[in-house]
Amino acid sequence: MNPPADRRPRFAPAQRWAHRATAALMLTCLATAACLYLPPLAQLVGRRRLVAGLHEWCGLLLPVPLLLALATRAMRRDAARLGRFTTADRAWLRAARRRRPGPRPAGKFNAGQKLYAQWTLGTMLVMLGTGLLMWFTGLAPAVWRTGATFVHDWFALAVAAVVLGHLRMAYLDPEARRGMRTGTVDREWAGREHPQWVEPD
Repeated sequence: MNPPADRRPRFAPAQRWAHRATAALMLTCLATAACLYLPPLAQLVGRRRLVAGLHEWCGLLLPVPLLLALATRAMRRDAARLGRFTTADRAWLRAARRRRPGPRPAGKFNAGQKLYAQWTLGTMLVMLGTGLLMWFTGLAPAVWRTGATFVHDWFALAVAAVVLGHLRMAYLDPEARRGMRTGTVDREWAGREHPQWVEPD
């Protein structure tokens, strides 16, 4: 079914489900990490083995929704967009840094969204690698596992801060949230926030 004339398609169903599944896994990882590392929460929740197992399996499954979604052409096309910085992106970052009012040049994704996507992918790989070293103790010597634990813990704090920032930005932009929820956005919003967004043939 075609969207109304005032709505523009933005995300395919596979992309939206991948986003939801990744968000659920990520939030579960953060919540279980808090229950494992913060004594008041650990005492409140209890069942440490169950919480640790849930944390480990959610972390292991974290890349799966993205990998499955990459089977679709829409996701591969957007992944290519998210991985490529353009002149418009550099202009967008300069305007954002100076807090310049008014429209900023952006394609389907602005420079902030691209940086967030790249950060998320990189962090996912770091957390998966360090988590595996901590989980399977025979994979590496003790000094490596100690370093992996240090990196994993500090990256977890950074991830929590960045995810909170992402949630704040989503809260401030209802139309962007609606686009992820329904797959379509208002054409006027798209023209204002993403003026260089052109779909390839």
